[in-house]
Amino acid sequence: MSQQQCSQQETKTVQVHFKLNGRRVSIRTAPAKTLLRLLRDDFGLTGSKPGCEAGECGACTVLINGRAVTSCMVLSNQIEGHHVVTVEGLSKGQYVDPIIRALAEEGAVQCGYCIPGFVVAARGLLNEHPHPTPSMIRTALSGNVCRCGGYSKIFGAVERVAKNQSNGGH
Repeated sequence: MSQQQCSQQETKTVQVHFKLNGRRVSIRTAPAKTLLRLLRDDFGLTGSKPGCEAGECGACTVLINGRAVTSCMVLSNQIEGHHVVTVEGLSKGQYVDPIIRALAEEGAVQCGYCIPGFVVAARGLLNEHPHPTPSMIRTALSGNVCRCGGYSKIFGAVERVAKNQSNGGH
């Protein structure tokens, strides 16, 4: 490949339109840039954490159309027309997602690096299954890794939120 062809390939960009945390956005980006890098580098949303960057640790989990996905495995050109929600989008003004509140109240946060991914993965589960069983919670969060080993408190917090939802509470 000639130097000119290489240069043209490197500068090729696409315009991507999507909803980000409830607002319409449009950005010109490299089509092969990951959603994780787009969120962090171009939008300044650093709640989604780079971990393995291979879809194995869950630290970068976001919601796309309400479903939990690892943003390191999604290319920016794949989000055209979709609705992306990051952990930052789960709290607005005085409203704090009940999962975040429950994690704090249960003392489930240690180093905190994994917590945004767990929060978003749990929200994705509760979006799809408002009344999950403890087994469903463990399965849904099995793609998230906590290096500190705080799993029981994390699972307990999500179970509490699910139970409160079943009882009509928040």
